[in-house]
Amino acid sequence: MRRRQVPAVAVLVGLGALAGLAGCGNRPNNLETYYDDPVPVPGTSAPVSPPVSRAVDPPAVSSAAAPDPQRASAALLADADVAEEGVKPGSGRVSGCLTGLAAGERKSVSWVYPSGSALTHEVTAYPDRSGEDIVSGAHCAGAEVPLPPQPGIAVQRAWCEGSTCAVLVAKGNLVSALSVAASTPARAQDAAMRLLPKMANKLTAQP
Repeated sequence: MRRRQVPAVAVLVGLGALAGLAGCGNRPNNLETYYDDPVPVPGTSAPVSPPVSRAVDPPAVSSAAAPDPQRASAALLADADVAEEGVKPGSGRVSGCLTGLAAGERKSVSWVYPSGSALTHEVTAYPDRSGEDIVSGAHCAGAEVPLPPQPGIAVQRAWCEGSTCAVLVAKGNLVSALSVAASTPARAQDAAMRLLPKMANKLTAQP
């Protein structure tokens, strides 16, 4: 009796069908939803990138230094500095050169002569300006008077109008200003020249 031989092609087709059925074992046999995208498993999500922090620039701080009133006060003439002038504390006429100076942290002191003439000294500290620039750019009434050089002082100027003289001396951001209102032009100028070295010494002693 002869046996029928199963063609090899039929065997391969059968195996392919079985493999296809095996691949469907983990999914429901619903043809309407079979080819839909798989539903994500609860509890899993795509990784989220951490937020990127950006450096924030600190607020700008002004580099301008505040004026130091103590330095201005320390540069003022004291009673002992003007004792030889024969004056006593008091107020009187002041040169317009002093009142016309740029505003700043200003300290002042004044004395009067027995004749009624006045001696006023002011020191001004500037927060963002050079005292030398202030003095160099000053414009005062009267005739400009030459001054003898003073150690440690780069800029100094003086004017005399009638019997009133004004002296301006600068160092760093400090301006030292003297006003002498005397009975005669000669006396005013002589007093200004006598007090100039003391003004300069007080100013150069400041840091």
